[in-house]
Amino acid sequence: MAKINYKQLLDNALKSVVKEALIHAQFNGLGDDASFFITFKTRDPGVVLPDFLRMRYPDLMTIVLQYSYNNLNVSDKEFGVQLTFDGRPFFIRVPFSALVEFKDPSVDFMLSFQPNQPTPTPKVEENIELPLEEKPGTVPDDKRVVSLDEFRRRKNS
Repeated sequence: MAKINYKQLLDNALKSVVKEALIHAQFNGLGDDASFFITFKTRDPGVVLPDFLRMRYPDLMTIVLQYSYNNLNVSDKEFGVQLTFDGRPFFIRVPFSALVEFKDPSVDFMLSFQPNQPTPTPKVEENIELPLEEKPGTVPDDKRVVSLDEFRRRKNS
């Protein structure tokens, strides 16, 4: 008889919380102060991301849903959203299985997820410097967080 994988059951239940929060945002929008910080593995199967972003964020990327996002679509296994990078709109699709962390700082809420299996490491040239991995429970590195404010400031200047 197979053992019950409680860790996997709990992980799936917590990801359903993220799914429901995204469905709420899809149909109702986010409140004035609400924002979602979503960290995911960029090389997991099913992740759709422009190549230039995958090169900038070879392992993990954090997107922020706050003021400027469009076409948020949520399904049972993934979500997709249109975000603007370098002044151009791009569509991103993220399977819930690729999630690493979900935060809503407006209500001091955070969920962390353990990856089911390690993501294969891409072949890398010897002279390319890779970012250091974060220790669990630390604040995300600013290099990994994509801030839309940077692009807004340039546009308004």
